[in-house]
Amino acid sequence: MKIFFSALLALLFALPSSVFGAQGISIDGIVKYPPGFHKFDYASDKARKGGQLVLHDLGSYDKLNPFTLKGTSPAGLEDLVFETLAVPSLDEPFASYGLIAKDIVVAEDRLSVTFTIHEAARFSDGTPITPEDVKFSLDTLKSPAASPSYQIYFQDITSAEVLDPHRVRFHFSQRNRELHMIASQLPVFSKKFYTSHPFDAPDMTPPVASGPYLIKEVIPGKSITYARNPHYWGKDLNVRRGMFNFDTIVYKYFKDQIVAVEAFKAGEFDFMPVNIAKQWARDLDGPKFKRGELVRETLSHKNNAGMQGFVFNLRKPVFQDRMVRKALSLAFDFEWTNAALFFNQYTRCDSFFSNSAMSAKGLPAGLELSYLAPFRATLPPEVFTTPPTPFSTTPPASLRANLIQAKDILNQAGWRVQNGVLTNSAGQVLEFEILLVGAGFERVMEPYINNLKKLGVVVHSRVIDPALYIRRMDNFDFDMTVSVFGQAQSPGNEQRNYWHSLAAERKGSRNLIGIADPAVDQLVDRIIYAETQAELTAASKALDRVLWYGYYVVPNWYLAKHRIAYRNIFARPQTLPLYYSPSQALMTWWLVPTNQRH
Repeated sequence: MKIFFSALLALLFALPSSVFGAQGISIDGIVKYPPGFHKFDYASDKARKGGQLVLHDLGSYDKLNPFTLKGTSPAGLEDLVFETLAVPSLDEPFASYGLIAKDIVVAEDRLSVTFTIHEAARFSDGTPITPEDVKFSLDTLKSPAASPSYQIYFQDITSAEVLDPHRVRFHFSQRNRELHMIASQLPVFSKKFYTSHPFDAPDMTPPVASGPYLIKEVIPGKSITYARNPHYWGKDLNVRRGMFNFDTIVYKYFKDQIVAVEAFKAGEFDFMPVNIAKQWARDLDGPKFKRGELVRETLSHKNNAGMQGFVFNLRKPVFQDRMVRKALSLAFDFEWTNAALFFNQYTRCDSFFSNSAMSAKGLPAGLELSYLAPFRATLPPEVFTTPPTPFSTTPPASLRANLIQAKDILNQAGWRVQNGVLTNSAGQVLEFEILLVGAGFERVMEPYINNLKKLGVVVHSRVIDPALYIRRMDNFDFDMTVSVFGQAQSPGNEQRNYWHSLAAERKGSRNLIGIADPAVDQLVDRIIYAETQAELTAASKALDRVLWYGYYVVPNWYLAKHRIAYRNIFARPQTLPLYYSPSQALMTWWLVPTNQRH
C-alpha cells in the first residue's frame, strides 16, 4: 500500500482561506515549481531511453492487483503500471503536481476539491480517462472489494461528483488540512476494464491502466517483466520528463536476501538496496568491486525515520499486560547488537517519530500537556513524569541490571519460574513465537531470545516465505514480529491506519499491534484535524509519549542514509531528491551505452 506509506512529507501550516487552483498543490498553497515548469530538479534532460533494467524481489506473487487484500502482487506493479491524479515532488516536504489531473482547485471552505482531467490522459487500451473513471476509483477503494487500508485512508472523502466531461469534485466530511493532498493521490482505474474483470477477482489478467509501463511477461515464482508503453500518454509531461528511462524492467524472484546478494555479485541483476548491516560491511566485496564493475554507495536523504521495532500483538493474551511488555523490552541489548552484529552502523529509535521535530522530548508542557491532561487518570504515570528514553546497557546501566528489573516486574505481574519456565497462577507458561520474513534477521533475534530464556520465557523464531508472511500480517496471525511504522515530516491520515481502534480489527490494516485506546484515538484525531503547525506538533508529541509508554514495541534502530549497490552501467542526474526511496531515485537514472562504459 505504497500510497499510504510513501513520503507524505510536510511542514504544516493552515490552508489559506481563499480558493486556489493550480497544477501544483501543497499544505499551504506554496509550491517550489511555477506553472509550466520544465522538469523536477532531480531529473535530467540528459537522460536517454533504452535498455533493460534487472531488479530483484523476494518470494513470489499470485495476483496482478496491488489494491486488494488477499494475495501478493509483484514488485513494481503499483509504481510502473498505475497512476494517480497527482504525483509528489521528492524535493519538497509536502507538495504534489498534477498528472492525470491538470488542474486542482481547493474550495474556500476546504470541504471539497475539484480536479480537471488532462485531455490527453489515456489508459493503455487507448481509451480516455474520464471523471467517471475517477469516481469509480474512489468508490471502489472505499468498498469491501479493496484492501481495508484504503477505506481507512480515504474515510473523510465522502463522495465523488462528476461535474462535466472533464471535471470531478471530491466532497469531504470535515475540514482536514491534507485531504486535498490525499485526494490527489487516488490511483485511477479503468471502469470499463474492471466492469468486465471484477476488481477483487483472484486472477492474473494484466490490468488496463495509465502508467508508463505495461506487463509484458508473467512467471510467478520466477519473474515479472514490464515493457515501456510506446504510446504512453504522459511521456512529455514535466512531471515525467527524464524519468522511467528503461525500455524493460525485470524483477527476478529469490528465496531470501542472502541468496539475492550472491546472485547480485554473480551478475543476475543490476541494482540492490542493502538493508542488512552484515551484508553491507562484509558480503559486498570481491574482484568485481575491486575492478569497479560493481559499486557500493550511500545516498543522503532527509526522510523521517519513524519507528522500527519488535511488535507485540495485543490480541494475544500473553501481551495484554503493559508491564509484561515492559519486562520483555528490557531484555533487548541494542548496544551489544549494534556493536557485535551491525558494526555500529545504526542509531537507536527513541521515538515513534525518530529523527523528527515531532519526537517527544523532556516533559510535556503547554499545548501538548493540555492534550494529555484529560486522560491523566488512565494513562501510565510515566507519560507525565519521565522523558521517553530507550532502555540501555551503556554503563552505568547493564544487561544484568535490566534483566533483574525485568524479573522483578514479571514477578509483580504474577509470573514465577517453575521448572525453569515462567508460569502464572493458572499454570500458563509465558511462551510466544517471533515470526520473521527472511533468514537474515535470525541472527539478530537469537541473542534477544537467549536473554528472554534467562528470564524463563519460552520463545522461538520462525522464518516463513514473503507471501505467507503478508497473509499472516493481514490477518494479524502472529505473536511478535518485526515491522516498520514509516513516518512523514507531517503526520496525518496514515496515523489512523497505524494506531486507531477502527483499524485494530480491520484485516489488512497497519494496526498490527491491535491498539484500541480512547486516548490514542483522540490524539490521532487531533493530528489529523490540526489547524496549525503548533497543534500538529503538540498532538504528535503527545501521541508519541502515549505510544512509547504503552510499551507496544521493543524499539529497534534506523539509518539516516540509503545503502545501495549496483552495476557500474548507469548515468544519473547531478541532483538527488530529498525525500525518497532508492527505487524512486533509480527511476531517474538511465543506462550508459555499452561502448561508453568504463
